[in-house]
Amino acid sequence: MSSVAEEVDATQPQSEFVKAMSLTDATMLVAGSMIGSGIFIVSASISRQVESPFWMLMAWIVTGVITLLGALAFGEMAAMYPRAGGQYVFLRESMGSLMGFLYGWTLFVVIQTGTIAAVAVAFGRFLGVLVPSISPDRFGWFPSGDVCVGILGCTDPAAAIQLGLSPQRLIALVTVWILTWINLRGVREGKMVQTTLTVVKTGALAILILLGLTIGRNAEAISANFSGGNFFGTGGMDTSGFLIVFGAAMVGSLFSSDAWNNVTFAAAEVKDPSRNLPLALLLGTGLVSLLYVLANVSYLNVLPLAGSAEATTVLGRGIQHAAQDRVGTAAAEVIFGASGATLMAIAILISTFGCNNGLILAGARVYYAMARDGLFFRKAGVLNARKVPSTALIVQSVWVSLLCLTGTYNQLLNYVIFAALLFYALTTVGLFILRRTRPDVPRPYRAIGYPVLPALYIILSGAVCIILLIAKSTRTEAFSGLVLVLLGIPVYYLWRKVEEGRPSGPVTSAD
Repeated sequence: MSSVAEEVDATQPQSEFVKAMSLTDATMLVAGSMIGSGIFIVSASISRQVESPFWMLMAWIVTGVITLLGALAFGEMAAMYPRAGGQYVFLRESMGSLMGFLYGWTLFVVIQTGTIAAVAVAFGRFLGVLVPSISPDRFGWFPSGDVCVGILGCTDPAAAIQLGLSPQRLIALVTVWILTWINLRGVREGKMVQTTLTVVKTGALAILILLGLTIGRNAEAISANFSGGNFFGTGGMDTSGFLIVFGAAMVGSLFSSDAWNNVTFAAAEVKDPSRNLPLALLLGTGLVSLLYVLANVSYLNVLPLAGSAEATTVLGRGIQHAAQDRVGTAAAEVIFGASGATLMAIAILISTFGCNNGLILAGARVYYAMARDGLFFRKAGVLNARKVPSTALIVQSVWVSLLCLTGTYNQLLNYVIFAALLFYALTTVGLFILRRTRPDVPRPYRAIGYPVLPALYIILSGAVCIILLIAKSTRTEAFSGLVLVLLGIPVYYLWRKVEEGRPSGPVTSAD
């Protein structure tokens, strides 16, 4: 089968990405893609499961260690293959085109697009704090309804697909289209927005941490969280039972720390990639992991962990029962008073907008790489006059828009928690395979601590995957995520068959 890449190269010899991203830009892409709304929300659900300040902090610390180990391993492969597509390319080179496709398929169907949709709607929800008329109520004139479906069945009406359009979803659509338009104009425009917003939101998170550790310290919260035996504890569970609960609780912190690999998707646009990609992965993940742990220390200095869902005050509800799980907002209200909710809403708007810019910019590069291999729409494998994959960006925005309208993104994200971790582990296994099968490929950077640290990453990621399959609260979603991945196998062979039957011909450049 002649590849689309060969046809494109023959007809578009000058279609090359622009190397516009410096080390700072690449680091900001890592950090900006990671920091969304999760750090301001998921500590509530984690605290309800682990029931102690110590283990809440440990969930974030262990997540940070896992993320850093992954970044160290991915850095070697990124320096070896600084091409558009990143993790897709690593899997293709180490395990073959089928494994690469399964990753790209899952990324397009839900991991990347579902995350973009979820973050976009989060933007709409927090804008509703400032403008109450932006509500979640669906418009009566737009086709809507609830449909209960699921890969392994749906028995909970609350998990139904909520079809329709609401003011919040409309705002979500507009933000996706605006960010797609910005990235269609060129990588310089996209990276400028990314770097600027990441600096702003990182600074805002740092200020919240600093104030929480200084003037916002609350004697009642400190006593409740750190005195006596309150800091430690496992809720009376035995060791094995608690490990399962702890692993399941890490779902929130792991997804809040996800998307650190997105810079590898845009590797072809990074200056001096053999040096800057490994550094950006290490600096970006290290910075965000440190901020996340410190943010939770700050929360514990401002709010008591335990609280009551029926309490009428912020301190009474605590971290566990913060209104709508908005722990960051609750902490800001204690520090700033009534204006805290407004200030935090503004901070999260900036955070989610910047997060989505990075996700939109990076995701399209994977579909571009797949198209060059004949495994995605052929036009997605061509750059436009501004040297960006415009068709890939547009196709991505269309699917994201549909996910916003169905309201299925949160459900789909739950399905692929297991699958996302599985692909991280498999990609790191690929590092060992490449060391054996491609010993002569230049390695400007070699993974620190190889083989011990990469092996530890595989073990830790694999352990979390096993826990997700065992834990009652996550097993259905874990198996559903696996089914979603496996559905890509027949799609792969069908796509190849269709591509083989298509006549060869030039692929014209995208407008």
